[in-house]
Amino acid sequence: MPLVASRVDMIQIGARNMQNVPLLRAAAKTGLPILLKRGPAASLDELLGAAEYVLLEGNENVVLCERGIRGFDTNTRNVCDLGGALRLKELTHLPVILDPSHATGRRSLVEPLVLAAAAAGLDGAIVEVHPDPDRSKSDAAQAIDPATFARIAARVRAVRAALADEEVYAVAG
Repeated sequence: MPLVASRVDMIQIGARNMQNVPLLRAAAKTGLPILLKRGPAASLDELLGAAEYVLLEGNENVVLCERGIRGFDTNTRNVCDLGGALRLKELTHLPVILDPSHATGRRSLVEPLVLAAAAAGLDGAIVEVHPDPDRSKSDAAQAIDPATFARIAARVRAVRAALADEEVYAVAG
């Protein structure tokens, strides 16, 4: 862990390691922010429990990530649990983000889900970006190109601005 920590700004704990307690504790002790991804069969309480291991080590820089849970329909890689992510926002003070790339495994669904997450009030999103997505050596079907990413980022800013204006109007109205 010290070698990794000396070369990165944030440590990502992947979905399949979410319940690896020694790893969570070792990552927490680095003092770096921790991105904790929800496991494919993990409940919200289990994700919050995993975050507790990091918090108990004195590291309060934890970001929770919804990246899809196991389902039965093969049209998407996983089930994107946007409702679960919103419930996490109610249950914790920690930031909650969405990973639509892994949640769906489909490039065409990344943008609408990022926009939905922004409109719903999640704290951010993480997406797969590659200069030539079709030639990516991993996760090619879900990766987007930099121009698409730039367009999505601009649209997220517009959604956030529109919601901020609406909130001001609702308070003033």
